Amino acid sequence: MQGKGFIKFMAILLGIVCVYSLSFNLVSSNVEKNAKAYAKGDPEKEKAYLDSMSTVPVYPIFGFDYEFCKSKSINLGLDLKGGMNVTMEISLAELVKSLAGNPDDANFNQAVANAQTELNAGGKDFINLFVNNFEKLNPNVKLADYFANQDNAQQLKSTASNSEVRTYLSKEATSAIDRSFIIIRSRIDGFGVVSPNMQKQEGTNRILIEMPGVQDKERIHKLLQGSAELQFWQVYQNEEVYSLLENINKTLASTLKDTTATAATDTTAANAGSKLAGLGKKANNADSAAKTLEAAKNNPLFSVLSIPTYQGQNGPALRPGPVVGWVAQKDTAKVNSYLKRAEIAPIIPSTFKFMWSVKPMEGSKVFELYAIKDVDANGAPDLGGEAISDARHDYDQKGKPEVTMYMTGEGAAKWKKITAEASADANNKKAIAIVLDNNVYSAPTVQNEIPNGISSITGSFTVNDTQDLANILKAGKLPAPARIVGEFVVGPSLGQAAIDNGLLSFCLAFVVILVFMALYYNKAGWVANLALVINLFFIMGILVSLGAVLTLPGIAGIILVIGLSVDANILIFERVREELLHGKSTALSIREGFKHAMPSIIDSNVTILILGIILYIFGSGPVQGFATTLCIGILSSLFCAVLISRLVFESMLNKNANITFGNKATLHAFRDIAFDFVGRRKIYYLISTVIIVAGTIFYFKNGGLRLGIDFKGGRYYIVHFDKSVDTETVKEHLTPVFGDEAPEVKTAGNDNELKITTTYHIADVATSADKVVEDALRAGLNKTGVPYTIESNQKVGPIIASDLVYSAYGAILFSCLVMFIYIIVRFKKLNYGLGAVIALFHDVLLVLSFYTILDGVLPFSLEIGQDFIAAILTVMSYTMTETVVVFDRIREKLAETGKDDIHGEERNQTINFALNSTLSRTILTSLTVFFVLLVIFIFGGESIRGFIFALLIGRVIGTYSSLCISTPIVVDLGRNK
Repeated sequence: MQGKGFIKFMAILLGIVCVYSLSFNLVSSNVEKNAKAYAKGDPEKEKAYLDSMSTVPVYPIFGFDYEFCKSKSINLGLDLKGGMNVTMEISLAELVKSLAGNPDDANFNQAVANAQTELNAGGKDFINLFVNNFEKLNPNVKLADYFANQDNAQQLKSTASNSEVRTYLSKEATSAIDRSFIIIRSRIDGFGVVSPNMQKQEGTNRILIEMPGVQDKERIHKLLQGSAELQFWQVYQNEEVYSLLENINKTLASTLKDTTATAATDTTAANAGSKLAGLGKKANNADSAAKTLEAAKNNPLFSVLSIPTYQGQNGPALRPGPVVGWVAQKDTAKVNSYLKRAEIAPIIPSTFKFMWSVKPMEGSKVFELYAIKDVDANGAPDLGGEAISDARHDYDQKGKPEVTMYMTGEGAAKWKKITAEASADANNKKAIAIVLDNNVYSAPTVQNEIPNGISSITGSFTVNDTQDLANILKAGKLPAPARIVGEFVVGPSLGQAAIDNGLLSFCLAFVVILVFMALYYNKAGWVANLALVINLFFIMGILVSLGAVLTLPGIAGIILVIGLSVDANILIFERVREELLHGKSTALSIREGFKHAMPSIIDSNVTILILGIILYIFGSGPVQGFATTLCIGILSSLFCAVLISRLVFESMLNKNANITFGNKATLHAFRDIAFDFVGRRKIYYLISTVIIVAGTIFYFKNGGLRLGIDFKGGRYYIVHFDKSVDTETVKEHLTPVFGDEAPEVKTAGNDNELKITTTYHIADVATSADKVVEDALRAGLNKTGVPYTIESNQKVGPIIASDLVYSAYGAILFSCLVMFIYIIVRFKKLNYGLGAVIALFHDVLLVLSFYTILDGVLPFSLEIGQDFIAAILTVMSYTMTETVVVFDRIREKLAETGKDDIHGEERNQTINFALNSTLSRTILTSLTVFFVLLVIFIFGGESIRGFIFALLIGRVIGTYSSLCISTPIVVDLGRNK
């Protein structure tokens, strides 16, 4: 074997990377274990413990703190730990109307409405749809008449063509989505979500948000859908606020002296002196806990809030500027509670308003506190966001990032007055705070009066900082409403059940594989098992190092990969056994077995990898999780099953070990089989035709396929009752409150768990629609008289549903096209490609037929949704895997005969030989994967049962198709050369 040294090096290197990546899980888990022991069941204490450890080094070798270790640990999806998944859509229709000044023109508004209708029906790019509709309705009217104005004269001229306006609107739409993304991100960060995940869905006007651990739906709805409010405020300087803070500290000390204060753990917030002379001192690590506690009692505010100071000529002095305090993130809530206390509120003048910085100081978990100057009788800011006409990321004369801000005519006049006042005192220039959603994004100091409304904001900015700030400044200019069009909520108890079911199914499936390989292939089976264990280790390490999110379908993907990874070993071992039967030595047989099996291994794995990539591109959420683990697993399996196992065999041969590839019961299994697959092909065609016809009949009988909400839009709720309930009774109670749109009620695994599906108010875009539906649901459920809990719910809007339908069609058709091209290129014969693609469509039709025939018969849902499409594509990969193995054998046989092609009886004999010689591999692989899927089906939980059922019947159909359909079709298509 060539390159053994390189393979060993790569294996060791990959092992080190995986150990390093997985070690963060061990470290963070140990900290969390200590937190649970400390809290003794109190979640508040547990959170406080983890907050206190966030900046404490917990990884001694590298000195990493807990927060860093947690960020590098494996991320669990919402279906495993609970939380909310929200899809938000930025209303580009409202944006276009706003950019045009909300005209009353009937044709203009009709063009907007038509574009929205086409978008809902699966169209792409709202701006193009709008412009096309406008030009149809107004062929002689220029779009520039609506959109060109004094405020955007620099970007759009009044003489601009419709094409130029289209480009301008596209840029504004992209900018609106970017601004919305930044605003929503800042709101979520302020909400305190641990490890939120936000993604802009490229090519759409949607933003996907995952918030682990969040259950307060109503608060999240208000948080995400509230309109952004950009404001400009004058601020007090540090020296103007210190005396007030000192007074607050003294008042708190006198009122809290009899209560126990909590010692501050953050060194930046441990400055406990109440006099100016002591403000700059660091906490003395040698102080006893008693002294620290006493200091906190005497100075409750200053124990958690540090005053910005610097070392002057005469000692510590107040640092000039608008920042009046530094507070560790974990203590911001405590400071807020202090400032809201009844005895403190009268102390704070009405002109003071405290606000936090939007994010912590760089490289820390410390937030800045600002004192806003509120001098308006109505509490209005000095200037609102409507005064901004544009803002751009730019560079100053020294090449440093800055933001250039442009005011409207009215805004420029107000800005001139504000900046004149702020810069009036040359020795004491004031700052202006830029505030969005009551968070300070920046507070630049005004150097001079700005008379023309064009300002440059400079500072210690990075390019990302200035880009974000430019987007924020434009946020108040033209609002683009953001609406929740899809959401998925999972309760923590349901998430824990998913973890338990996933781990159980994983362990059992893994044991099934290990036992089978050891029993069937003897010592060689143990080599395969070793490769499997290493493969699993590599998969988990790679997932963690890439920051992938592990979901329940992802666990199913790992289990499936383990089942499929034995396919390579089975191919190799079966070829080795063939060589041994020819009387060759063990060493030569192993070498020849690996050599002859490689083309089939490469072809079969490439087809699955292609399908995995297509799944990832066209899928979303759980489907992408499945595809991610599938792709990583395939690559890792190839490395382990082929290269690592080969190294082990070489080592055993060097030690003259006795290597066996079976036992008396299995060594001669599937030998001397000469089944006439080709001759019986018409029987198989008839069987498939009967099933497809039966499926078609049931399709019309049942009124079509049962589409899930992700394909038709709607909401579903998983409701857990304290005791078993009758589905019809629950439906009777729900029907009156839902009106004409009666819900669908089914059991969800157990008799006391129901899945309730409804399209009630699904097209209602009002922010109150979700609460209206849930209130109606609760009103109906309350009539049952049985206590219940809504454990999870999902909402899919009509637009997302239509997009998913077209994406599903695209995924299946694109997969067929790619497979067709791959087979033709690989085998250089058109009839091979056609046979493979016809077999793919055959398998899809058979799976759909079984779904229609068995719908309502089986005790679980057979809905057609995203997971079903993932199952269909996986079934297609099964068929292709099996088919290319047979095609490889045919090609190999043709190469042995020295003929490019053969016909007639010789052709039939060759194809039958290929099918029979690969029959052992086909049956063994199919059974292995089938039993793995069966384990997942039984123990994997209700949420993926329909998905796994599709894979189960797909596994059977794929095996049947590869043996009885795809290759015989090649025979019939290849009659005429």
